Amino acid sequence: MSEVELDPGHATLACWRRIYRGAVPRLADSAHAAIAASAAAVQRIVAKGAPVYGINTGFGKLASVRIDDHDLAQLQTNIVLSHAAGVGDAVPPAIVRLMLALKMASLGQGASGVKPETIALLEAMLAADILPVVPAQGSVGASGDLAPLAHMAAVMIGVGEVTTRHGRIEAGQALREAGLRPLQLGPKEGLALLNGTQFSTAHALAALFEAEALFRAGLVTGALSTEAAKGSDAPFDPRIHALRGHRGQIACGAVLRALMQGSAIRASHRVDDARVQDPYCLRCQPQVMGAALDVLRQAATTLAIEANGVSDNPLIFADTDDALSGGNFHAEPVAFAADMIALAVCEIGSLAERRIAMLVDPALSGLPAFLTPQPGLNSGFMIPQVTAAALVSENKQRAAPASVDSIPTSANQEDHVSMAAHGARRLMAMTENLRAILAIEYLAAVQGCDFHEGLSSSVALEQARAILRADVAWLDHDRHMQPDIAAAIALLADPELFAGLGIELPGLAA
Repeated sequence: MSEVELDPGHATLACWRRIYRGAVPRLADSAHAAIAASAAAVQRIVAKGAPVYGINTGFGKLASVRIDDHDLAQLQTNIVLSHAAGVGDAVPPAIVRLMLALKMASLGQGASGVKPETIALLEAMLAADILPVVPAQGSVGASGDLAPLAHMAAVMIGVGEVTTRHGRIEAGQALREAGLRPLQLGPKEGLALLNGTQFSTAHALAALFEAEALFRAGLVTGALSTEAAKGSDAPFDPRIHALRGHRGQIACGAVLRALMQGSAIRASHRVDDARVQDPYCLRCQPQVMGAALDVLRQAATTLAIEANGVSDNPLIFADTDDALSGGNFHAEPVAFAADMIALAVCEIGSLAERRIAMLVDPALSGLPAFLTPQPGLNSGFMIPQVTAAALVSENKQRAAPASVDSIPTSANQEDHVSMAAHGARRLMAMTENLRAILAIEYLAAVQGCDFHEGLSSSVALEQARAILRADVAWLDHDRHMQPDIAAAIALLADPELFAGLGIELPGLAA
């Protein structure tokens, strides 16, 4: 496994992307002094004896209950155990890894009052690939992602289960086998581990990275569909997009034009084509995909800030020994970003499905009905288009904004919440649907291009066709379709699938 240095407060999206894809984070040496200073400040605050939330008081509605000094360690253990109340399926390991790294970066800024040993255990768990089993449901996105982060913290005190390279085992056993010792939590530490938006942010970042890769794939499959339908590249002329000015639209128009550059298919109908304009699903690709790109980039900006922030409460300021209670745990920025990602993912798939529907309709595409040489005897791509339509409708339902919802919790002390956890958690299912939609378009578009016998597309699109044809044969008669779709989905699961086309596909970087 590769290693990446994690500099709290200064990590790039590329850093988080690498961690999500499997890189092991190592905390930057420059963080250690601030961590130690913050932990020392907590000890001084405890020694003063004044009531400070989360250090020597109860939590939430019980904040007015003062806790005796001899119970402070038990208080932190109790919050972890009592708050580990999640339900549902386990979070995928790749997202758990990202969640732990985000927590390590937040604590590593030295504003949470945890001991250096606490952060060192997070770092060691990541290095040993000891990942807590975290139930996916139970957070409302304020006061932080309490339940899921409690399951993470429980593992750190030897309670619960983990996944390792050797399977799922008890937390205590995994720590022992790795030569690690469970934590004895000190004042503030349980709350610091639980408070924060790392569960929501990890899900949103993971979906953002998947959406970025699928967005790029959608540009390629869209260009292939344009070629299959003998569509025009005139709508991709840079003069059109410069007059409107949206950066994403300009970028997408340029890429689509470059993808079709030198195509003999395009040249074959450049003159005397009776069609004046293509359907919107072809003609408006730069406008729709460009808008999606701009939205994804805005979400990326928000999430990059969130990933580099501290969302704990209270916050410890070691220079003055102040413990300030605030609301950084409220995940409204993440909720809004998640909703933006959902909208973009939904629209990328919606446009792709319309291209599939266009290709299977001979009145629109000029191709044989349902892309089969013998329609009637064969149904060809009739039902794959229906499957794509079903997935689009699922994504439409999931794309309804989560951020506008709220429900009071903790006896109305926590009376407005973000629903960021739900908003972010639903995104991975949406990206899986999008991958399947684009896989069906990939199959249909290449099948359509294959009908243009004797004509080749551009160098880039011929390479994209060859990638698919290496795994999926031409559909000359009906056969079991699911394996073909599964093969195309597997190809699109590789974020670098089209990296070798010789054309730089736009992504999250501005």
